[in-house]
Amino acid sequence: MSNTKKKVLLVGETWLSSATHFKGFDQFGSVTFHSGAEPLIKALQGSAFDLTHMPAHEAVEKLPFDLDGLNAYDAILLSDIGSSSLLLHPDVWLHGKTVPNRLKLLKEWTAQGGGLAMIGGYFSFQGIDGRARWRRTPIEDVLPVECLPHDDRIEVPEGFSAVIDAGSNHPILEGLDGKWPLLLGANEVRLKPEAGIEVLASLPEDQGGHPLLVTGTFGKGRTLAWMSDVSPHWLPASFSDWPGYTALWRNALGWLTRV
Repeated sequence: MSNTKKKVLLVGETWLSSATHFKGFDQFGSVTFHSGAEPLIKALQGSAFDLTHMPAHEAVEKLPFDLDGLNAYDAILLSDIGSSSLLLHPDVWLHGKTVPNRLKLLKEWTAQGGGLAMIGGYFSFQGIDGRARWRRTPIEDVLPVECLPHDDRIEVPEGFSAVIDAGSNHPILEGLDGKWPLLLGANEVRLKPEAGIEVLASLPEDQGGHPLLVTGTFGKGRTLAWMSDVSPHWLPASFSDWPGYTALWRNALGWLTRV
């Protein structure tokens, strides 16, 4: 293992909520910033990975617009951020100017050897009401799974335990023996037919048996799709507090970056 830490960029996994508070005749508003990145940040502390978190609202303008900028990272994780956030830079949306298409750049970056992953959520894959809109984008070209053309959420309030491919010797599953804690949801996707794609974990058959954790390759790069979350609500604290959570993500990043 190299002494140099691998550079990982987590893009998204934040949101703002606006509320109106009514107290009799009177009312006032409030806005709250939320981040679901803390469990992953904690899991990677002291590891072989140097994680940079780029919140969703910052990624709109700050995700690099050229390969040199993207090449600062060995792995990029897209988590709960819709495609419009990376397509509609203010120069495009407000001023009608052109900018480089970062989805195409991420595709090229992966083909040249980068490690790209998408993590599930309400604005991952196709997402709630189909609004994440990753279907038929250059990012979908790269991933080992296809997005559905509609709302793809699978809500499982009673919880489900992942079904692990017992016959796999994939390094991502190293040290993850035994039953995994319950998850509360996932995005439904379809496997691509290409060679080299491996399903490491699935939903149980009574929840459709859909893929949960899938690896693949694209050009010289490696790709990964995790269809559940990294934090609540789909991934409860009981999962992120499980020692296997840390092992899972360290293993996954090790495989993506060839540690």
